[in-house]
Amino acid sequence: MCGIVGLMTRDGSAPDSFILEGLINAVRHRGPDGEGQYLARNFAMAQTRLAIIDLETGDQPLYESSGATLVANGEVYNYLEIRKDLVDADFNTASDCEAPLHLYRSYGLDFVEYLRGMYAIALYDSIEEQLILTRDPFGIKPLYYSETESGFCFASEPQALLVAGLVDRSVNTIARSELLQLQYTTGSSTVFKNINRVLPGETIVVRDGRIVARRRKKALPNNKPENWHFDKAMETLSEALNDSIEIHQRSDVPYGMFLSGGIDSSVLLALMSELNEQPVKTFTAGFEGTSVIDEREHAKLIAEYLGAETVDIEITRKDFWNRLPEIAGVVDDPTADYAIIPTYLLGEAVSKNGLKVVLSGEGGDELFAGYGRYRSVVRPWWKGGRSMHSRGMLDGLDLFRHPPVGWRDGISAVEERLNAEPLSQLQIAQATDCNDWLPNDLLTKVDRCLMAHGVEGRTPFLDSRVASVAFSLPDQLKIKDGIGKWLLRRWLNDRLPVSRAYEPKRGFSVPVAEWIFQRGNELGPLVARQEGIYEIFDPKKVEGLYKKRGKRQGFAAWLLLFYALWHNHHILGNSSSGGNVFEVLDYSGRNL
Repeated sequence: MCGIVGLMTRDGSAPDSFILEGLINAVRHRGPDGEGQYLARNFAMAQTRLAIIDLETGDQPLYESSGATLVANGEVYNYLEIRKDLVDADFNTASDCEAPLHLYRSYGLDFVEYLRGMYAIALYDSIEEQLILTRDPFGIKPLYYSETESGFCFASEPQALLVAGLVDRSVNTIARSELLQLQYTTGSSTVFKNINRVLPGETIVVRDGRIVARRRKKALPNNKPENWHFDKAMETLSEALNDSIEIHQRSDVPYGMFLSGGIDSSVLLALMSELNEQPVKTFTAGFEGTSVIDEREHAKLIAEYLGAETVDIEITRKDFWNRLPEIAGVVDDPTADYAIIPTYLLGEAVSKNGLKVVLSGEGGDELFAGYGRYRSVVRPWWKGGRSMHSRGMLDGLDLFRHPPVGWRDGISAVEERLNAEPLSQLQIAQATDCNDWLPNDLLTKVDRCLMAHGVEGRTPFLDSRVASVAFSLPDQLKIKDGIGKWLLRRWLNDRLPVSRAYEPKRGFSVPVAEWIFQRGNELGPLVARQEGIYEIFDPKKVEGLYKKRGKRQGFAAWLLLFYALWHNHHILGNSSSGGNVFEVLDYSGRNL
């Protein structure tokens, strides 16, 4: 797990060493254990390393004898199997990331077909003088790029391209509309003008500072649900889950896991406890003295039943007001998911406990159909069924100066493409979420919030084998008797009766609305006069929002507060490290 950056000029000149150093410094938090650089004629790339596998010889860049060089962020979990298959390859290290180099020499751009893991890879072929960028099919690991007049640049985080002065701090207004209506953005465009994502599963070829070829590997199978009976489905699922947890525990440093007490994390802990001789260390967040459900007691019950160690943290109102500007500064590719708060503070707790790796349950809801919106999609309209994301987060609140346009175009395009494929209606809904919601909200949240503390997050449900099995399950084994994730719940109930596997999905909630409305009269005027808010919304109506109550009003108040802090840090370029929410907003809003 690391940070990677690079530059390629159009005119053949050597990349600016000062700019390269700026890029490296901007991603150093991702890799505090080391640094390496590679320089060619008109190309330079670098990596900052978080050492997880092969602590002694795994420094990057990694080299292959016929002229290929690689830097990578992530883990190739099947590297041991690849080594056995490539009998003629001359491996120089024990690193998991050396495997893609030899695969490239054997299979060219098809090398990605043999990788099982989470990764963002930059590979330079000095013979062809071409750069290859590729990203894992689910987009677990991030990678961003920009094509400028002078050339091509890439980095693990977009803020690196901004800090290095390669791209202006200006807003992509369509992506901004998506953020404010969906809480995340879709497709390759980011909320920054001229900064794009390498799409999940995409491979890009760059020569002389310009993209010359693209291809993409799908994360999910392209077939209707299998006609599996219960026993066959359960057996196939069990084998896939066990195999995934086993390879996700490949590490030369200690690891732990996030335990919420929900279905997904309980499944992970049940499997990890079987495969580990030592007690698994778990981390759980809670919110004392609020109206939201505190899951620490249930999580502790599960942990004790399985003999796991528990570390729980209590997130307070004070943490919210004092740490939120800092967190908004970390989430440069913005997701207005309030779970960034506990995720960031849990990552901090993992680091303070001396761990570098933590497993978590992202992907379980998407692959096993856990969300209520999936049950709505498969119901006919006369029974309350409706399409996903049909209503924006701020619709009906009368806040905008001008109604946002185009905010659903990205989702609609994905749905249209998927409707042409041989999938069930439920699979289409799942695949739609896996296309954008999963990588650009949930996985971005995990990556930024953990890597800010030098912690690697691993997501065993997003293993290629588990994903293929889960997505191919019969629809009636995903949703049964109105219960989502039915087969996974049955699997868990059989192994862990104390998990209360058939209880309705509670979801993980954070009492942000409760905290915000407690100080709404003070907060509303500050948010309303922020530059990022003032240019989009009617300030009087924004002030009025913070004096109201209600679920939609509460989320809207959170969304505008987050965007105001995010815009202040990443567009205006003001540091968020110097004060709490009120101090930052008061200082940045004085000129309006």
